Amino acid sequence: MIRPATPADIPEIHTLIRELAEYERALEEAKATEKQLHEALFGPRPAAYAHVATDDSTGAVIGYAIWFLNFSTWRGVHGIYLEDLYVRPTARGGGHGKALLTELARICVERGYQRLEWSVLNWNTPAIDFYQALGARPQDEWTVYRLTDEALAKASGTS
Repeated sequence: MIRPATPADIPEIHTLIRELAEYERALEEAKATEKQLHEALFGPRPAAYAHVATDDSTGAVIGYAIWFLNFSTWRGVHGIYLEDLYVRPTARGGGHGKALLTELARICVERGYQRLEWSVLNWNTPAIDFYQALGARPQDEWTVYRLTDEALAKASGTS
C-alpha cells in the first residue's frame, strides 16, 4: 500500500501534484515539471523524498507524500517537513493518507527525528479534521511568511 517512490512514478506524481494544486485553488502556481521532480527526488543531490500510496488490487498510484528534512535548533536534531500529502478523492477513506503519515512518523522515530510538521490551508476542514483525529495540533502562534517572484529578487538585491 505504501512504498518509496521510484523514478517510474514521476509522471503519476506530477499528475497528482497538479490535482492537489487544483483542489487548493492554485493550479496556476504549480509550475514544476517532471524533469524538475526527477532531479529533486532522484538526482545526484536529492532535495526531497517521496512515498506513494498504491491501490491494493491494481497497484496504481493513488496518493503521495513529498517530504524533506528540516532541523530544529532547539531540539538539536532533524525532523521531517511534509510538503505535500494527497490522496485522490476516489480513494479517500481507504486509509492511504493515514498510512502515508504513519510511514513518515515511523521514519522519524527510527532515525531519532523529533518532529513531523506540515502546513494546511485554513479553509481545508476535511484535512484539519483528519490531522486532528491523528493527534496533530496546530501551531497557532506561528505565521508562515514567504518571499517569491519579484519580492524574492528584490530581497536578494538582484533587481
